[in-house]
Amino acid sequence: MQVKVSARHGQLSDEHQAEIAEKAEKLLTYFERISMIEVTVDLANHDTKHQMKVEILVNAEHKHDFVAHHSDPDLSAAVNGAIDKIKQQVKHYKEKVQDHRRNPSHGGEGGIKP
Repeated sequence: MQVKVSARHGQLSDEHQAEIAEKAEKLLTYFERISMIEVTVDLANHDTKHQMKVEILVNAEHKHDFVAHHSDPDLSAAVNGAIDKIKQQVKHYKEKVQDHRRNPSHGGEGGIKP
């Protein structure tokens, strides 16, 4: 799995890049088939507020990209917000895939009807 961390309109320190990559890698605990994670941090001033926008793109096998955005003046809060959003999407997709494999007529939940 590959993690790319990039910044727009500025630069991130190596410490921040490592911290963001570490947080992004934890998504593997929710879904093992992730092939790439791209994190983009926009450091520009938006609407006279110093908001940092974080965008996360996740590529998983047999699925299109998952996308999450979050803005906050604090970099850590912006990253955590975006990670939480993408985590929900990945968990929902994993549950959906697992539910499709269950078939009540084959002895799953509900069993065979008499």
